[in-house]
Amino acid sequence: MTPKPESPLAAPLEVHDAPEPGDPRIGQISGHVREIIRILGLSPDRDPNLFDTDRRVAKMFLEIFSGLDEGTKPKLTTFPNDEHYTAMVMEKEIPFYSMCTHHFVPFYGHGHIAYIPNERIVGLSKLPRLLDFFARRPQLQERLTEQVASVLEEELKPLGVMVVIEARHLCVEMRGVRKPGSVTVTSAIRGIFMQKAVREEFLDLLRRRG
Repeated sequence: MTPKPESPLAAPLEVHDAPEPGDPRIGQISGHVREIIRILGLSPDRDPNLFDTDRRVAKMFLEIFSGLDEGTKPKLTTFPNDEHYTAMVMEKEIPFYSMCTHHFVPFYGHGHIAYIPNERIVGLSKLPRLLDFFARRPQLQERLTEQVASVLEEELKPLGVMVVIEARHLCVEMRGVRKPGSVTVTSAIRGIFMQKAVREEFLDLLRRRG
């Protein structure tokens, strides 16, 4: 039987599996984590709550940084724009989790991605997959925003792309300045979105929550 082509309303995000038990990086990372635990004055050998913590942390790092692994970049499935659709396509409130490259603590929030088609449209499931891929690595919010926009611009060649990311950074909330609840907003703008009227349409759609 010939498989059906993927619909633009394609399948949900794939689950990111934990690393293989035999992955040699688990032992390499866990040894360093165990040493950090000891330097902090804790006893991973006597405290039952710390048994295997070093290996759990190692596995966690390999899972949440899986975007660094070769071959994990999602393929952008595109389709001919046979309907000649030239209005905005927007997917908003896409949740993501990442790790601050400066302190290795989480930042998390929502991404809002829009483009105006040219000759091709993209499967909608690919937009959150793309955000997720670039989020799964030590990251800067500014770089994350630009990376998503650049890939869409390069591979889809639309009339324009706009990406806005809103995130809370635990490096701001739980340490240093300690300002809980603060939100950082970044944007990347390409093509026709440079025009004020098009940006205002994006922002109007973004304000329509729910």
